[in-house]
Amino acid sequence: MNIIRAIDRRLEEVLLVLFSSVMVSVIFLQVVMRVSGNSLSWSEELARYCFIWLVYIGISYGVKKQRHIKVDVMLLLLKGKGKLVLSIVANLLFLFFSLYVVVNGYGIANQLLGFGQQSPALGIPMGLVYMATPVGFGLAAIRLIQNLYVQVKMLIGKQPLDVDGERDRIQKQEGEDEQ
Repeated sequence: MNIIRAIDRRLEEVLLVLFSSVMVSVIFLQVVMRVSGNSLSWSEELARYCFIWLVYIGISYGVKKQRHIKVDVMLLLLKGKGKLVLSIVANLLFLFFSLYVVVNGYGIANQLLGFGQQSPALGIPMGLVYMATPVGFGLAAIRLIQNLYVQVKMLIGKQPLDVDGERDRIQKQEGEDEQ
C-alpha cells in the first residue's frame, strides 16, 4: 500500500525530473562534442523525444496540482458552492476530452507500432514516441478523477468546502506576509 501511495504522490515528479535530466545532459553533451569538433547524430532526436514526453507528463502534473491553464473569469464572479459546481463541470469536460485523446492517441500509437516505423538516428519505434500522448492524458484523467472525487465530497458536505483558487491562495499568503 505504501508503494502505491508513493507512486500516487511522486510519479509525475520522478518522470519529469528523469526526462529533464536526460534532455539537459544530452544537449550539454552535444554542445561539448561540437566545441571539440565532433557531433552526435542521435542527441537532438533523444532530446526532442524527452521534451515530448516531458510536455505530456507535465499536463498530468498540472492537473494534479490544479495549476493547469484555465479561464477563471466566471470563478471570480461565483462564491462557495457555485464556484465548486463550475469547477466540477470544467473537470468533467476536461476528463471527457482526456479520455477521447487517450483512446484516439492509443489507436495512432498502436498503429505506428504495428507498422514498425523507427526513428532515424536512435532506431526506437515511433509508436513509443507517440505513446506519450495517451500516457500523459491517461495520467491526467486519473488525476481528474481524483480531483472530482474530492470535489464531490466537498459538494455533499463530507469534506470541508475549499474552493480557493491559486490566485486566492497567493493573495492570502501575501496578506499574511505583510502583517
